[in-house]
Amino acid sequence: MSPTTASSAKLPLSLEFFPAKTPDGVAKYAAVRQELYALKPSFCSVTAGAGGSTHKGTLSMVHDILAEGVEGAPHFTCVGADKATIRDALAQFRAEGVRRIVALRGDLPSGYGSFGEFRYASDLVAFIRAETGDHFHIEVAAYPEMHPQARSPQADLQAYAAKVQAGANSAITQLFFNADAYFRFVDEAARLGADVPVVPGIMPITNASGLIRFADNTGAEIPRWIRLRLQSFGDDVESIKAFGLDVVSALCERLREGGAPAFHIYTMNQSAATLALARRLGW
Repeated sequence: MSPTTASSAKLPLSLEFFPAKTPDGVAKYAAVRQELYALKPSFCSVTAGAGGSTHKGTLSMVHDILAEGVEGAPHFTCVGADKATIRDALAQFRAEGVRRIVALRGDLPSGYGSFGEFRYASDLVAFIRAETGDHFHIEVAAYPEMHPQARSPQADLQAYAAKVQAGANSAITQLFFNADAYFRFVDEAARLGADVPVVPGIMPITNASGLIRFADNTGAEIPRWIRLRLQSFGDDVESIKAFGLDVVSALCERLREGGAPAFHIYTMNQSAATLALARRLGW
């Protein structure tokens, strides 16, 4: 498969990382970031654990990213939190120079008896806007194939529209491999008045069992033909990576041609797969 046209390079690109848990991890991920900065990302987001359990690590990595001259965006979960805690976190973000937040409901940690004062991500978005005005660019999550806990596709769309109406600036999707699901979601959300940019979340394929396990846990669909091909490679890592690069680059090109506003790459704190995808697409 030959590289696509240079027009692919015109789309903004953002990258996602997760916080390091050890000093060795801090150094390793710093090196990975430096390699990926060659792609000139518009921002880098950093994930958060259940109930904000990695808040300190998330903010530490965002601090490092900002110091490296790149916009850093913490994932900010609200489940189980109260307004005072959220208000303090927002003050921390402002003090660090954060201007972009990925606002999420998050997963309720084991042992928590209630959702706290924020049951939905839309509640968090509304609170951020009420407390800080337009200081932050707020990203929210979108689920082209439906959130795994949603009652129905329509209920999921309504929940997404509520986040936009509360003040979200743009959205990043869960990983997916079906471009039609993305285009349908964007069209249906726009009909509800939720017409902010919806950025496809792209997961490079490097490990078959890991991808299948992750997708099964998050409700993302791996089309049967992709799943079977991945399984057929067994432990042939190079064949999995080559096939995955073909699949993901073709998906990105179709999304670009269909009008996707940008790409958000789930790096899994590795550089090789993202750089290979960038080369294939002419980025």
